[in-house]
Amino acid sequence: MIRAIFLDRDGTINPDDEGYISSPSQFNIFSFSGEAIKIFNDLGFLVFVVTNQSGIARGFFTDKDLEAIHAKMQQQLSEYSAKIDEILYCPHHHQGAVKPLAIECECRKPNNLFFRQMQKKYNIKASKSFMIGDKPADIEFGKRSGLRTILVRTGYGEETLRAGEIKPDFAVDNLLMAAKTIRKLVQQERICAK
Repeated sequence: MIRAIFLDRDGTINPDDEGYISSPSQFNIFSFSGEAIKIFNDLGFLVFVVTNQSGIARGFFTDKDLEAIHAKMQQQLSEYSAKIDEILYCPHHHQGAVKPLAIECECRKPNNLFFRQMQKKYNIKASKSFMIGDKPADIEFGKRSGLRTILVRTGYGEETLRAGEIKPDFAVDNLLMAAKTIRKLVQQERICAK
């Protein structure tokens, strides 16, 4: 049985207060993200980032720019001995300026193509896996995929909670609190399984 954590990026792993992040110089993880992701690694979860990056379709940055941003993210996480197993990003937006990418697609959250791909590739057990994010699309992605959902109050999380349109399974202050919540659930379920 393979368990996985699906993570939103902006507002969950890193601040989302600068608009579109188009270069590594604009990117830094939250101070608690490395410790949180290390907890997931230590618990034996695969860790996937699932992120909408419509800035590519809008012409604000390129796939190559995004690769450099993600290399910096992995490097910063490595300072905590933490790692992300795969990064999946949607470059599309139906109002994009880059014509081949200006489409409706199956990979943009809340659509769950990326979950289905990872489930097929790794044989992931959805009911033992989680989606963590700060926006309604993140929680909807999780629900469509049969994942347990955690909303973090960083990024747009507080706004999402106030709107009350979507109900996550858990709401916590940040990614580290999400990791501690999952660790506690894992410990409880192991006891229950005995």
